[in-house]
Amino acid sequence: MKLILVALDGSPNAKNVFQGARELAERTRAKLLLLHAVSIPVGLPPEAYAIEPAAVEELLARDAHRLLAGFEAQLAPELRAGAKVATGVPWRVICDEAKQMNVDVIAIGSHGYRGLDRLLGTTAAKVVNHADRSVLVVRAPELLDELLEGQRPPQKT
Repeated sequence: MKLILVALDGSPNAKNVFQGARELAERTRAKLLLLHAVSIPVGLPPEAYAIEPAAVEELLARDAHRLLAGFEAQLAPELRAGAKVATGVPWRVICDEAKQMNVDVIAIGSHGYRGLDRLLGTTAAKVVNHADRSVLVVRAPELLDELLEGQRPPQKT
């Protein structure tokens, strides 16, 4: 394994995704390419309402670069393959970048919704279904606990 694409979105689970990908990279001597896909969200940051519509994408990209810089600063130099912000539909951006950069695996986080989306999240589910390479889905520890709760045998008292 040489290159891992780490899709980071700024969610609370992003730190778990980053940590899981970093541990995999350390074990396999791979490098991490950090990626944040910028799309126009339903809830814009307050600054977005005070600027021209064309500048909103720039504002979001700036925030994404800051996010990635914070994660990249935590990496040893030998694990760094760069950080990239790309605009578009997140799942498509992730799949396209993975193919273009010829990464070995995509690391992405899960979110809690319903059905497959409950397990993976809408973006993660689409990446799993559309990527042409392996995908490592990192679940939030509290989500995993919630999902396993029904699978555990009852406690004897």
